[in-house]
This record gives sequence, C-alpha cells and structure tokens, in this order.
Amino acid sequence: MTRWPKRLLLALVAGTAASFALAVPALAADPVKITVISSGKTTVAGKGSPGEIGDGRPAAREFLGPKRRFVSPLRTDPLSAAPGIPGAAQGVPAAGAPRAKSNPELLMDFQGINHSDQRLADDGNQFSGEPPDQGLCVGRGFVMETVNSALRVYDTSGAPLTPVLSLNEFYGFPPALLRTTPPVFGPFTFDISCHYDPDSQRWFHLAVDLDQDPATGAFTGKNYLDLAVSDTSDPTGSWTVYRIPGVNDGTEGTPDHGCTIDDNEGNPLGPGPCFADFPHLGVDKHGVYITTNEFELFGFDFIGAQVYALSKSALTSGGMSIPVFLFNTAEEDLQVGPGQPGFTVWPALSPGTQFAGNKEYFVSSNAVFDDENADSEELILWTLDKTNTLSSATPQISLSHRVLDVNRYTVPQNSVQKDGIVPLRDCLADTTGAFFGFNCGLVVGIDPPVSLPVGTIDSGDSRVLDVRYANGRVWAVLGTGAEVGGETQTGVGWFILNPNAATVEKQGVLALEGENLIYPTVGVTTSGRGVIGFSRVGPDLFPSVGYASMDAKAGAGPVHMAEIGNAPQDGFTEYPPIGGNRPRWGDYSAAAVDGNDVWIASEYIEQGDCPLATFIATNFTCPKAGVPTRSIFANWSTRVAKLRP
Repeated sequence: MTRWPKRLLLALVAGTAASFALAVPALAADPVKITVISSGKTTVAGKGSPGEIGDGRPAAREFLGPKRRFVSPLRTDPLSAAPGIPGAAQGVPAAGAPRAKSNPELLMDFQGINHSDQRLADDGNQFSGEPPDQGLCVGRGFVMETVNSALRVYDTSGAPLTPVLSLNEFYGFPPALLRTTPPVFGPFTFDISCHYDPDSQRWFHLAVDLDQDPATGAFTGKNYLDLAVSDTSDPTGSWTVYRIPGVNDGTEGTPDHGCTIDDNEGNPLGPGPCFADFPHLGVDKHGVYITTNEFELFGFDFIGAQVYALSKSALTSGGMSIPVFLFNTAEEDLQVGPGQPGFTVWPALSPGTQFAGNKEYFVSSNAVFDDENADSEELILWTLDKTNTLSSATPQISLSHRVLDVNRYTVPQNSVQKDGIVPLRDCLADTTGAFFGFNCGLVVGIDPPVSLPVGTIDSGDSRVLDVRYANGRVWAVLGTGAEVGGETQTGVGWFILNPNAATVEKQGVLALEGENLIYPTVGVTTSGRGVIGFSRVGPDLFPSVGYASMDAKAGAGPVHMAEIGNAPQDGFTEYPPIGGNRPRWGDYSAAAVDGNDVWIASEYIEQGDCPLATFIATNFTCPKAGVPTRSIFANWSTRVAKLRP
C-alpha cells in the first residue's frame, strides 16, 4: 500500500548554548545553535562519582526499551519446542561453497566508552544506565562513538580528541541529575545513533529525550527527537539542534494518535502522550529520515512505527523553518496485516554517496506479533519514493511496503554467559561486613543480603537491527533463535534483497555451537564487501566482540574474534532486587563505512580480576592502568574496531 504523509512545521531560531531553555516550546522557539564540543572542556575520567553511593537519591535507571512496554506479542522463554531453523551455519563455510568476496582483515581496535565514562560525564551528573545502545560514525579522519547518554570523538588511531561528554551537555540541556539537596532533574536523554554523510560533509546525531519533573524526576509526558547537524565537516565544531516533538497527542503541532493514560489493569483513564521510542537514522541524497516505535508513555499499547522525513539541504543549510513529514504505519493502508502496524522500520544508510536514486529503503520484521510461536517467515521492505521532492514547495513523497517470503526466524532466548568474577553480585550477598564493618549490599539499599546466580543476557527480540543500501542491494540483519548441534542458540539472520524486483537474492542464519551471536550490525562498502559485527557470549565465553564477512556471492562467512571479554555481565539489571529481572544488553550495536573500511562498535566486558575486596578498595571502579572499568552499578564496556573486507 502507498501512503502520503502528514506535515509538521518546526520553526526554529539559532542561538547560543547559554540561551537554550527547555521551557521554550519546540515548535514556537528556534533550535539552539551551540558549540557542543569545546576545547575548554577537560576529561571527566577519574573524577569519582560524587553522591552516587549511599545518598538515598536515584542513581540507576534502566534505559527504556520497547520490549518492556510491548509485553503481549513478545516471548523470551527458551524455544525448547521449536524446530531447528533451516540455514543455520556453524560459522565456517561449507565444502564447495562459493569463495567469499569479503574477507575482513582486522586493522586495529581500541577501547571505547565504558559505563564509568558515561556515569562520570558532566561532572558525574548522570544516571547509571543500562543497556549501552551504540552509535558510530566515521569520516574525514574522525571517529565519533555515542553510547547511551554520552559521546566522544577520536581520531582514526583511537586517540581521544575530546573528553567524554554527556548528551545533555551536547544538546545544551540541564544535567540529567544534580545530586544536590534536594536533587534536581533534567531531561533523560538516550537511544542514540549518528552518521557522517560524505555528500553534504555533515555529521548527524540523533537521540530521544524524556522530560522529567525537576523536583521529583517523574516523567512529565513531553518527549522529543533531538537531531543535531554539524555546521562543518568537523564534529568537534559547532552544531545546530532541532527538537521534534514525539508526543503525537495533538499538542505542539503534532497529530493525535489516540494514546491514553491507563490504570494498572490497562483501563484507559483519559488521553495521554505518545512516546517516540527506539529512534534510528537514515540519510540519502535528498533527505534525512527518522523512524521510531511509538508507544503510549503512560499506557500499555504499542501504536506503530513512525517514519519522519526532512529535507537534507534545509538541515545542512541551518534552515530556520524545517518541514517534517510524518507517516504513521498504524494507519490502515500502511499496515503489514490486519491490525499489524510496522515495528522497528529500520532506515537504510549508504556508503559514500552511493544512494538509491530518489528512494529511501527501510526493512522491518514481524515475529514479535506471533503470540503462539514467536516466529515469522516474512520480511517487510519499505520504500519512500520521490525523495528528490523533499526540498520543493510541494513534496510528492509516498511510503509503500512489500512483504517478502524468507526463511523462518524466531524471537531468541536469553544467552547464558560464562561464570566468573561478579563483584556486584557478591556485594549483594555479603554477610561478612566487607564494607568497613557493614554488609556491602547496604551501599545499594539491599538488606538482608541476597544470594543470586550469575545471570543470563537478554538477546533481543528478532527486530531488524541494521539496514544498508550498497551496490544496488538492500542488506539487513536481525537476531534469531537457531538450532545448532541439537541446542538452541542465538544467531544472526542475514538478508540480501533486490529492492527493484522485491526479491530475496540471498539469506541465511549465522550461528555457532555452544555460543550466542547477539545484537548484530552490518556495514557494506560500495563494492558490496560487508562485515557483520556482534557480541559473542556462551557458557565458556565471557561477553566478547566478534565479526564475520558478508557478501552477495558467499553470504556470511566464518566467525572471528575482535576482542575477548574478561568477566561476566555484572550490572544492576541482572539482579531483581535492584534492577528488575530483564538482564539488559544491547539494545543495538553500530557500524560505519569509510571508503574501503568498515568500522564496528560492540559491547563486551573489559573489567577483569576484581573480587569484592578489590571492588570496595577501588571505590567500586575496578581500574585497569588507573582507568576505571565500571561503577558500582554496571560493568559494560564498548570496543571500536576497523576492518577491511
């Protein structure tokens, strides 16, 4: 089906960082033009975590994810009764298989942002957050990594060019949490992505923020898509920021999508705001595209994927009035099936300037809508047509989709991880008075002590996790359950599509016996040489960083290791007493293409040998070479790698 968009108009005025005020309505006031990475900043690493320990104020917050909200259609229990998935590979090419065109060489890798970096950014005025969603963009000798609520710019050797900045600093917002008496709350900013566009020689950075009541930290209902556009080809220079309201409740110039405020039983109490969750970024010759999963912020319902389109030339010229065109896939003529809107409609990025003419492509999956088996044999290819009209006075863009038959994929189960040193877990179980005569769990408010097993890792839900348009094809990856050696593992479902013919040229599942490959990402060069990046984890392997080749000739190739992890995941979401019972990981990795090279960023565990006594003695930081690898609440880390396929 084809649909024409609704139109929003953002009128924005350039200003300075100092003049930015959240109280100014986003549609009536102009976005602030700010210098977000200043040479006057100093590194925050090693400053400590002021006020986090034992001050009785909020310190940890789970970064919101649609699985938490989208309860009914999702299943994360083991697929013990599910048959094996055809096409699951062992991570090595079969005898007689076509010789791969892509054979990635690991050129270099370096340590990216870790949890301590994110927590201590902005002088420590941050939440402790899980999971570490990742964005990565590379160009003109710069590497920008953005993780959860922080970012940093490096040169291509991995040398930092900036301190770690909080997203609230970057966007000119007040700090997320001032640990004063009483505490003061600012916007809660997360779900990031970024891209360097060689065509315009501009950098784009995207996040979503939820406004919090300054006094209580409660969500007010206001939420925004925060799109920053660099003013030059240098990401350490000035940027222009646009805030697109995500409430879609008829206020701030938005359409009304009928979101409600519900009681605990799911009964509507009245109208309420929608929430623009899980935003991602696409760019082509003519436009910039943002997709979201829209939920009721104070209710239980999933509304549907939203597709926003903006003129690239208007954005890169610092336009003061930017038209935004919005498609709601919940509308009947855009639904994939009766009552089935789009879900995680991931937009394509292209290498260099190899765009798809006047079209932008997107891909989505739909296994999450199957309550009975949590599986699907369909993939949805979406096309936004006539993007060359975005800058005209009367754009003629339209959105349509085609459902393609593919091999079966399923919602994966949680991933088992290798047992090892887990000082937070041991802190919660302490009965010896290890913390200066007190049981350690009291530091995080746990009394009496609790003894818990090493947790599993959340493996995702089979949504599409990356899409590229390169060499005339659309490339997509997702996570899926896979039967390997008689056991169910998590693997990578990969697809190479011919968008003009709406056909599947090649597909398969990359999986390993006794190991899980989770949260895949993919980057593909203009010649069609690709790399799939992911986290590797299993009962005999700590969370690590892996990769494999991908091309249209041989499909996915052997699995390689980029960086071996040193310990289990030991964050607050692992342990029900302090973080619920969904052990977060992901929610996505990232890839970027720079010429003939593919860069990947994935999550792993850097923290090494740090038993409880060391954990306490180092102020819960477990440092390596004097640099903290964690905080009391989490030990995730990221690794950035450069490969030549």
